[in-house]
Amino acid sequence: MSQQPPVRSTGSPPPRPDASMSLLTNVIDHALDDGYAEASARRDAGGGRPPNTLRARLGLAAGLALAAVVVTLGAAQTWTSKPEVAKERDELIDRIQAETSAVEGLEKDIEKLRDEVGTRQREALREHGGDQSGLVSLLSGATEVEGPGVKLVVDDARGADQGGDGPRESSGFTDTGRVQDRDMQRIVNGLWQSGAEAVAINGQRLTSLSAIRAAGDAILVDNKPLVPPYTVLAVGDGKRLSTRFQDSADGRYLHALAENFGISSSISAQERVTLPAAASLIVRTAEPRTTGAGSGDGQGTADTGKGTS
Repeated sequence: MSQQPPVRSTGSPPPRPDASMSLLTNVIDHALDDGYAEASARRDAGGGRPPNTLRARLGLAAGLALAAVVVTLGAAQTWTSKPEVAKERDELIDRIQAETSAVEGLEKDIEKLRDEVGTRQREALREHGGDQSGLVSLLSGATEVEGPGVKLVVDDARGADQGGDGPRESSGFTDTGRVQDRDMQRIVNGLWQSGAEAVAINGQRLTSLSAIRAAGDAILVDNKPLVPPYTVLAVGDGKRLSTRFQDSADGRYLHALAENFGISSSISAQERVTLPAAASLIVRTAEPRTTGAGSGDGQGTADTGKGTS
């Protein structure tokens, strides 16, 4: 007796492999949003062309015409103003060049007048100096000086940014490797005290009225800037002047600058050095005067103005 094959129960269908990714599947199946799909269908139904109404066409034409007018006006304005701008620029350049030439001419006139004033002052010193006219000219810097002396060269340290404790006591100056105005003041005063008869720094002759100041990082001598290295020439007994300066307090100060800040210096006796005359002179004289007739004290007074500089 034949037997029927066993019936296999099919049960529920197996799960899809992507069942756990329903969100991703939904995005793939509905890539286009329903609203966009509906709008796309309407556009396709209308042939994808812009509205054919008369109002729409007029609006589009007006917008294009307005854009064309704006672009045309902008181009025309640019083309019209270009020559005017170029003209103003050329006029400004001409004015600058003219003013520059005028300033240069005035500077030349000033130098010429300074030379003339200096010449007349020197003539006055020679004429009214009497028996001591040579000494007066020497002390005032009115004449060039030549003779034995010393040459002292001072220069900034390498890098010029060293710091630390040192001989500079004032907190108003940064302790760096740069030579400062007060350093040069001490050096010059030390040379005077050591017996120098005349001193010059980088060709600038010093007088009793000379000023050594600072302007930023620059050192000024009588308002003229100096550039390192600073060469100081002094007229006097070379060997004696060099020895006395190095043994003085100012010479030790210069040595301390070298040890603390790396500022370099060298001094040597010279058989002959030449110092130019001072660039400008200020001549002043003092004249005695007596009290008025009605004072009755009988004593005379004298003007305390400075003597010949």
